[in-house]
Amino acid sequence: MFAMPGAARRFKLSVAHLRVLQAMAQGQLLKSHRDLEGHKIYRLHPLEGPPVPVDPAVVMYLWEHGLIDSNKKFPAATYWLTARARDVLAIEPLGVHSVNAPPPDPSDQRDIC
Repeated sequence: MFAMPGAARRFKLSVAHLRVLQAMAQGQLLKSHRDLEGHKIYRLHPLEGPPVPVDPAVVMYLWEHGLIDSNKKFPAATYWLTARARDVLAIEPLGVHSVNAPPPDPSDQRDIC
């Protein structure tokens, strides 16, 4: 298991990280599923339409930095936003308060406390 960093530790969120957090804030479900070999496959399940794959590195980064947590169920776990993620989204231009904002520059990364 990964150690949870302290709340004061700074970290960077990429556009990919912010998009996953924003999708979850808008009601999409992030789930991990196991394939036949036991590997985890992460997918965002929108309210309508097929699930969308999510890079495992993005999910692990969000989890390691205390932005998401899960019910740890097998074979399919469901993830949710933590209070820390809700705080980040409240201050981010891509957060839940500005869901109609134009897409950011893909090279953009933000320092978050």
